Amino acid sequence: MNTFFWILSLILAFSFMEFMAWFSHKYIMHGFLWALHKDHHIKDHKSWFERNDVFFIFYAVVSMLFVISWSEYGFFFGLPIAIGIFLYGLTYFIVHDIFIHRRFKFFRNIDNKYARGVRRAHKIHHKNINKDGGECFGMLFVPKKYFK
Repeated sequence: MNTFFWILSLILAFSFMEFMAWFSHKYIMHGFLWALHKDHHIKDHKSWFERNDVFFIFYAVVSMLFVISWSEYGFFFGLPIAIGIFLYGLTYFIVHDIFIHRRFKFFRNIDNKYARGVRRAHKIHHKNINKDGGECFGMLFVPKKYFK
């Protein structure tokens, strides 16, 4: 029974991160921390790195705190939550940075209805170069209107 709850906790943490990605993008990145996120929409630098890359540190710290809560304080759900956050971060990195923005040369030949829809939705979001007015959505649950 413990295994069931452990796996369920991991899946719930991963799923909750989709909401957190949408929420933090809409209200934090396009809100009070726009100064860090802006260079993701407006390339005002020549570096491969962006100020926007700093956001991964927050979720890495949250994940590490759950590992510590598991290892040091015996919080049973700490490890599966940490792994769920980590797996979401890894998935986000692969989908967003590698597949969509092509910061690495992997997955360039993927061409199917879902892939085109995800890229189309993200491209439409990036057309807005302002803090306000950009449609925000999660990484995995892209609205159907983008799949043509």
